[in-house]
Amino acid sequence: KKKMKYCSECGSETEKKIPEGDNRERDCCKECYLIHYSNPKIIVGTIPVKDESILLCKRAIEPRYGKWTLPGGFLENGETVSEGAFRETLEETNTEVEMGDLYAIYNVPQINQVYMLHLAKVVADDYSATSESLEVQFFQEKEIPWDELAFPFVPMTLKNFFIDLKKDHYPLTTHTIERRKES
Repeated sequence: KKKMKYCSECGSETEKKIPEGDNRERDCCKECYLIHYSNPKIIVGTIPVKDESILLCKRAIEPRYGKWTLPGGFLENGETVSEGAFRETLEETNTEVEMGDLYAIYNVPQINQVYMLHLAKVVADDYSATSESLEVQFFQEKEIPWDELAFPFVPMTLKNFFIDLKKDHYPLTTHTIERRKES
């Protein structure tokens, strides 16, 4: 865990301690007594679908440069989860999607992230590579580059989606992805 050295409010030194009435160690300012909370980041994205195919992006940025993923990224302040997922999809695929229901939530506690993915419908053929994507391409289930997917949530989501597609039923699911502890 990184230690914050200086208070972002007054610039004074901070110290790690458990504030009164709390149960976790926090960075606390020695001068203005502000408690600096560190909370998980929310990642938002879509499963962009057209005619039983999914639009995937080949990453043009690290981590996992050159690997395929679903469009997504960090939720910004002032956005709803749906708005953020729409924006991230536009930024990575250059196309606007028709947003659907929330489809999957992934807890990734070891990196302090929560992923929230929406179903989305691709309505135009104007998708293209962007500064964040080397390539943007539709894949049917049998064409998915399973060995070239970027993150653990991607194959999990795709496998679940294709099962749900066959049933034409898309329930919201919650998953926890935990890395095995190295011994």
